[in-house]
Amino acid sequence: MVNITNKLNSLRIAIATATVKVSKPETIQAIEQRKVPKGDVFEFARAAGLLGVKKTSDVIPDCHPLPVEFTSITYEIIDLTIVISVEVHTIYKTGVEVEAMHGAAVTALTMYDMLKPIDKFVEIHAVKLLKKSGGKTDFNKQDFSELKAAVVVCSDTISSGNGEDRSGKTIIAKLEVFGIETLNYEVIADDFDTIQSLVKSLSTQFDLVIFTGGTGLSPRDFTVDAIQPLIEKSIDGIMEQARRYGQDRMPYAMLSRGVSGLIGNCLVLTLPGSVKGVTESMDAIFPHVLHIFKVIKGDKH
Repeated sequence: MVNITNKLNSLRIAIATATVKVSKPETIQAIEQRKVPKGDVFEFARAAGLLGVKKTSDVIPDCHPLPVEFTSITYEIIDLTIVISVEVHTIYKTGVEVEAMHGAAVTALTMYDMLKPIDKFVEIHAVKLLKKSGGKTDFNKQDFSELKAAVVVCSDTISSGNGEDRSGKTIIAKLEVFGIETLNYEVIADDFDTIQSLVKSLSTQFDLVIFTGGTGLSPRDFTVDAIQPLIEKSIDGIMEQARRYGQDRMPYAMLSRGVSGLIGNCLVLTLPGSVKGVTESMDAIFPHVLHIFKVIKGDKH
């Protein structure tokens, strides 16, 4: 089963269809007039389809059990064809495409079973996904390549040559996934004046500046103290989300003092210094945080 522990809950919607084709008008009439010997075809099939949606993970081995929060099953009769439409909603870490298709398939099979005594030539045609939405896929369709980014590693150890940076390089790699090139990469000591001077300079040159390190409670953790007074518009929700996401995975995440906000039109983020902390923080807020640049430009959609 695919690992989805790094994903975020979001509203996910899928719509799937299946078609049932009968061989004679009398079959359609029997369905509409509820004269099929086995019962009301539409209602029985709808009940079966709802159960099919809920039980998807029981019969499809690699599907995750998930909370189905809405399912709609509707029908449209076109000549001798019944088009089944199944719409499924969830707020979860993975989508409901298979659930919708499984529901459509079970609905169609139930119709077939109920109709075969009166029509020996019933056929089931294409089960297919019509639409899906939700998750990072929607955001990944956007183009962020015009953004200019800088990454700064705040570490006394690494800046003195006694260690190798992995966290900054992790940030750079994750930004590349969204088409964002890091044009400035620096490793500096965790020094108050150095950090302030650098953030003042970088915020006038770049759209996005990410600092890693110095967000904790150690005596030399100055990153937050240096940057916070310079932030002109604090965006507390960004780091609240990062801490909440981290807290679900590591109880010490609540100790991070990371801050975020705008200096001019530059978004400044302060992330933890560990690779794990950086990875989880990036997973928690990207690519959704990049929506801020559309808002800055006046496009709020």
